[in-house]
Amino acid sequence: MDVLIVEDDDAMAGALTAAVESAGHHPQRLSRGADALLSHRKFQVILLDLGLPDMDGLEVLRKLRQITDVPILILTARDDERSVVLGLRSGADDYLVKPVKLVELLARIEAVTRRAGRRRGTPQEVIVLDDVEIDLARRSASKAGQPLALTATEFELLALLARHAGSVVTREQILDALWGDAFLASSRSLDVHLTGLRAKLQKPGFIINVRGVGYRVEAAEP
Repeated sequence: MDVLIVEDDDAMAGALTAAVESAGHHPQRLSRGADALLSHRKFQVILLDLGLPDMDGLEVLRKLRQITDVPILILTARDDERSVVLGLRSGADDYLVKPVKLVELLARIEAVTRRAGRRRGTPQEVIVLDDVEIDLARRSASKAGQPLALTATEFELLALLARHAGSVVTREQILDALWGDAFLASSRSLDVHLTGLRAKLQKPGFIINVRGVGYRVEAAEP
């Protein structure tokens, strides 16, 4: 697995990197929370320190949880009950207090990734919703058997919404997935591509705007 280590202490980061490598994983270390928000998509697990130089780790955690469900383990010196509860309620999958036994850390990583794998299940290659078919492997879509001439971004948008059919996908999740930065990318770009996608689908009520939150594909599987 590719493991992101968000830790500003060089000695601790070195120990964590060595432990992760010894288990056959591929670690990358970052020391700033802002960098973690930009780089999270490449990793299957995130080890997150709370005492970061640019922003509080809990804020990083909350922002990550707006855009990704990747397993996140907090590693911190904060051992008070309030910090533990805040961390878990903010979306952490586990909470470890420094100094942490590296054998225990590796066991916890395996446990949270196993749970995450069960939640995700086997990914679909073709999604069919009403008369719309999306082939994720071939990156093509059709309606009533007729190909849809979608741009690359329109296809990515449709595929993202279709994967979560019946559930709301937030604007932040869409901006992060399509443009790589949920907190700086232009919402106007999303509006333009969404308008183009709706025009090509010609299915009123298929993509629903959930005011102030995001969008939802409302279509039953055939």
